[in-house]
Amino acid sequence: MKNKLLLAAAALLGTLLLAPAVFAQSDCTKLVPPSPFGKDDETGATNRVTPAVTKAAAAEIQTGKVTTLTNVLVDGVPLFGTRFSKTILTATGLAPGGALGENNLTYMEDTWLSQSHVGTHLDGVGHIGRADCYYNQNPMGKFINQNRMTKLGLEHLKSFATRGVIIDMVRVFEAANKLRANPQCRKPCIDKGQVITPEDLQAGLKMYNVTLREGDAVFIHTGWEDLFLQYPAQNTLYNSGEPGIGEAAAKWLIDQKVILVGADTWAVEVIPGESPSKAFSVHQMLITDNGIHIIENARTDLIADEAAATKRATFFLNMTVPKAVGLTGNFVGIEAIQ
Repeated sequence: MKNKLLLAAAALLGTLLLAPAVFAQSDCTKLVPPSPFGKDDETGATNRVTPAVTKAAAAEIQTGKVTTLTNVLVDGVPLFGTRFSKTILTATGLAPGGALGENNLTYMEDTWLSQSHVGTHLDGVGHIGRADCYYNQNPMGKFINQNRMTKLGLEHLKSFATRGVIIDMVRVFEAANKLRANPQCRKPCIDKGQVITPEDLQAGLKMYNVTLREGDAVFIHTGWEDLFLQYPAQNTLYNSGEPGIGEAAAKWLIDQKVILVGADTWAVEVIPGESPSKAFSVHQMLITDNGIHIIENARTDLIADEAAATKRATFFLNMTVPKAVGLTGNFVGIEAIQ
């Protein structure tokens, strides 16, 4: 028995050591298009945020009003699949006699055990691939180890200081008399499985007289986030599906040369998907093929209400992403400044 266990362990170790060679077998030039920013690019669409783009976006700041697009990150919010997030507080010096120095110093620290794709978060270009081929034709089996990716990590991101645009799909569907809501939503929402088309997006832009321009960051309001805000009571329903963009809408956004697409849902794309035989195909179109980032679980209701009140659907996007080496994504804080 001991010999069998040793042989099994050796076989497993051999598999792990050979993993990069096993995974990196595809001809990525046939599965993924090259980056328009060069063969060595690891950045993606944020290459489009030039100084001129940022300067033009700064003109969106007129009143200085700040609206958050970030949901609170706390234990108990809905998490996709087997993802987890847990906080543990360490309180130091509160016990009698435990304070430090004659000034009685005490302090608090946290341990945050969490995967990176939880809450309001950004999908990096190393998050999604087609087989072993990732953004810019990278065979990722060659560029991973036990701890991180050695290519396409978040450390390569450039600035997100650009113009943001909110597209209110709830009002579009209400105006078109085709809003099919979920009864568990306390405010108007679009029910899961509803495909958002290019024409729907264009109607939302026309509602506020907006034309997308290269370098924009697009956020889509569906109202589905109302279920997120009812955590944990509606976690199962929230994760059971969602309204979202289909492949045609994704293609249209790609053609507009946006840098990111965000939504108040956990995947941005429609779930169940348009094709039962495909898994998260919009993710592949945006991230793998074009380096366009995705923001999931954004809070869009407040900026959608602000747009309705002011008739302004554009804003200056204030968002930074940690330069975390080798990470596939991370939680972010997002603000719309008008």
